[in-house]
This record gives sequence, structure tokens and C-alpha cells, in this order.
Amino acid sequence: MNAAQQRKDLILVVDDSPDSLGMIHHALDQAGLTALVALEGQQALGIAEKMTPDLILMDAIMPNLDGFETCRRLKQHPSLSSVPVIFMTGLTESEDVVRGLEAGGVDYVTKPVRPDELIARIRVHLNNARMTQSAHTTLDRLGQTSFSTTPAGEWRWATPQVEQLLDKTGVPREQLAEAIQRWMSHQPERGQQLNQLPGNLQVRYLGQAENHEHLFRLLHHDSDAELEMLKTALHVTQREAQVLAWIAHGKTNREIAQILELSPRTVNKHLEQIFRKLGVENRTAAAAMVIQLLTRY
Repeated sequence: MNAAQQRKDLILVVDDSPDSLGMIHHALDQAGLTALVALEGQQALGIAEKMTPDLILMDAIMPNLDGFETCRRLKQHPSLSSVPVIFMTGLTESEDVVRGLEAGGVDYVTKPVRPDELIARIRVHLNNARMTQSAHTTLDRLGQTSFSTTPAGEWRWATPQVEQLLDKTGVPREQLAEAIQRWMSHQPERGQQLNQLPGNLQVRYLGQAENHEHLFRLLHHDSDAELEMLKTALHVTQREAQVLAWIAHGKTNREIAQILELSPRTVNKHLEQIFRKLGVENRTAAAAMVIQLLTRY
């Protein structure tokens, strides 16, 4: 068994009650999990920043910095935003449950905590987090400009390529996140695209993942990577790929001519060649083919 397999999952337990900490620490140890403990929110933030836990058990009601605010601050750290947080509290009103979920929690258990139930919930969320992290790692390695949000449109994670593109265009992440939240309120369909963003950026909705995150791809107008993909997949020229990309973005022939600094007649000539190569009869069919490819890309 290698070192990665031998490593125990690290659980950060945040609770101002020594009795609760002792009971939970014992349950985690019996389950083969490693526990870190914090007596209040600020201490928890310091520990988590130095040693990223695999999961956090968070008491909701604590002096100074309560669990809800502690969770919100944890989620602001890029390295901690994907760490699942399970709230533990004696509060049982639905509005308290909602507060925990809105703060970034993934689950809610009421006190007194039942050790067997708690360990079962921990196992489920650790497994979900591993599956999500695996997907994120794959996208990172593929160099995809992908990111995700919560169902409400709140930013969750992004590949390094997204951060690089935002830096390159000078668009603050917060500004993009606000635009995404407004867009998600209209419930876009898979494959739909949000245009007219600052920095000449576009966002394509890729659908909902199993963990209920919404997946997106961040694009730049006339993206080199996107054009290369169209050229390779459809066997078209660079200029034909540009025309196709703008057709998929809903532009008319006249608008494409203005964007690419061509005459409308030249755009029509390119379209004739495109239709022949793709085996389609009109721009609607060509656009549908491109959108299908770009959604998978």
C-alpha cells in the first residue's frame, strides 16, 4: 500500500464545547479518520489555511465568530472553497438550515450528534468531494477554461486557465460572478451562451453536474483554441472557422462581414464552401452542428 492509500482523511472539528469535541474526536478515531480541533471560528480559519482538511464539521452557534460566518470566510479562500462543510447545531428551524446551506454548507446534523449517522454522512460527502476533485483535476490537465457555480449562481471553483483569461482581459472575477448570477435566474439551457460581457468575454453553459454544481466554459471572442477545434473537427479553413463561430453566436452575414472586415459577398462565398464541407443546406443546420461541438469541447 502506497503513502497516498495510507493517508487518513483529515477532518477539522469546530465546536466551543469540549464535551462535543471529545465525543466527536473519539468517533472519528474509531472510524479511522484523523481529527483536528478548533474551539472557535477564527482558530478554525487559521488551522484550515495551514493544513487543508478534507471535510469540516462546524458548530453553528459559537461566540465571537459563529459557524455561518466562519463558513462564508472559508469559502472565500480558493484552496478551501471546495472543502465540504457539515453544520452541527441544536437549531432545527428551517430558516437555520437554509442559513447553513446559503453559507456554503453541504449538510446539517442536529445535536445531540449520533456518531454512526455522523460518520455515514461524512463518508458520503468525502466520496462526493473526491469525485468532484477528480473532475476538476482532469479539466485542469486538459487546459480547459471551465468553472462552476452553486445552483444559485455563486462562484465555486475555476481552472487556472480561467484565472489567466480573467487576468489577461482585466475582468474582475466578482464582476463575472454577478453576471452569471443574473443569467442563472433566467434558467439557461445547456449549450446556451452569455455574450456581451466585459473584456470581450463569453460564457457557455455546459449543464449541471451530479453534485448539483452548474458547469460553464469561459471563452474569448474569436478564441484561438475554439477556432483550432472547429478547423480540426470540421476540416475547414481558418476563415471558415471564424465565420462558423460567429454564425453560432447568432450574427447575421452583414454583421459577420463587419466583424471580419469582409464584404457580404465574400461571407456568402465562405458559407457556400462551409455548407458543402459540412453536408448541410443552411446556416441553421451549420450553427446547430457548431453549437453541439462547442458544448462538448
